[in-house]
Amino acid sequence: MTVRAFILGASLLALAACGRSQPGLDQTGDRPDLPDQRQTLLPPMKIATPAGWGNEKSTAPAGFSVTAFATGLAIPRQMLVLPNGDILVAEGSGGSAPALRPKDVIATQIKAMGKTSVKGGNRITLLRDADGDGRAELRSTLITGLNAPYGLALVEGQLYVATQDALLRFPYREGETRITIPGVEVTRLPSRINHHWTKSLAAGPDGSKLYVGIGSNSNVGERGMAVEEDRAVIWEVDRQSGMHRTYASGIRNPTALAVEPQTRRLWAVVNERDELGPQLVPDYMTAVRPGAFYGWPYSYWGQNVDPRVHPQNADMVRRAIRPDYALGSHVAALGISFVTSPGLGPTYAQGAFVGEHGSWNRQDLAGYKVVFIPFANGRPTGKPQDFLTGFIKDGHARGRPVGVSYDLVHGALLVADDLSNSVWRIAPTRR
Repeated sequence: MTVRAFILGASLLALAACGRSQPGLDQTGDRPDLPDQRQTLLPPMKIATPAGWGNEKSTAPAGFSVTAFATGLAIPRQMLVLPNGDILVAEGSGGSAPALRPKDVIATQIKAMGKTSVKGGNRITLLRDADGDGRAELRSTLITGLNAPYGLALVEGQLYVATQDALLRFPYREGETRITIPGVEVTRLPSRINHHWTKSLAAGPDGSKLYVGIGSNSNVGERGMAVEEDRAVIWEVDRQSGMHRTYASGIRNPTALAVEPQTRRLWAVVNERDELGPQLVPDYMTAVRPGAFYGWPYSYWGQNVDPRVHPQNADMVRRAIRPDYALGSHVAALGISFVTSPGLGPTYAQGAFVGEHGSWNRQDLAGYKVVFIPFANGRPTGKPQDFLTGFIKDGHARGRPVGVSYDLVHGALLVADDLSNSVWRIAPTRR
């Protein structure tokens, strides 16, 4: 049997394995509906295969214009808006986790069908829109030769880059378009196996601490807990010395971090576990409590026990706390950015934008869009609102959102799309 035939057969089995969602469930907000667990021999799988945008583009609400700020990138992930309005884009792809089970091979092949064929750039690119037309006319490779860069932060003239194996520091001068000085290693980051390779990054409110999100090395500990040392955690790193401590744990894959401006609290968007059914487990965003344990791998959404974990650990389950806000099952949230200004109009003056990369572990596609969650006094106050859509057409993906960044300088939202290798810019339509 050929590999293609094997994958096709496995896909057909998955299609027959009760992979569709139960109607009527609300899986967003602080009290999501959690259905019964639905384990199957093969998990339900479906990926929207790439189709390209052609002459079209993503869709924003009425009153907004969408422009391709930059195209032809090499897997854009997270972004950083600099004080002068320049935009930095981390481009790359990493990972080094061998498959353990036949279904790992199948899932890997299925997921690969929804990815770009472009090789990751392993660089930081600077984009500049000097004439304000919504398109970057200047593009420069700021830093090259990085090992799968992802998280970015700027503090007191120092640019910090979280690659898949190290947190690096580079000197930065406003307006420069190229950094040739080698980066200084602030600290090594856990990189054994790197099932979840992305290392998210945010600077603390006063700049003295940096926060690094480090994903797990497995779905639910099936590789053994030895390889999970310093995984599924958020580190707090002293910016000067590089010393670190575990700030929060049991947080399966914290793919993006940001500080909420009003309360100055750290928030994370988190990808939860797979293979318990199309509507388990909801991905989420949460204010990260120091010292908190969020359940992985023993339980989910607080103290709902995952029976696949061996040995079980009742003490850890009792410690587990619930996240603040569910985003929906398998939406694969990869970006978060807060806004507390009227630059996008009164509807979007206070809240969080979240980039949802899109599902694989369900038959009805979920995610593949950017949503807005309204906030008041530093807390979510309503349901997610679709903000940037159109990534799916006729069952195919034209793009997949990753990082989102609010550009306070120009009053626009930027969205990295790692399938079409573009950055989209959404701004109020000028009258």
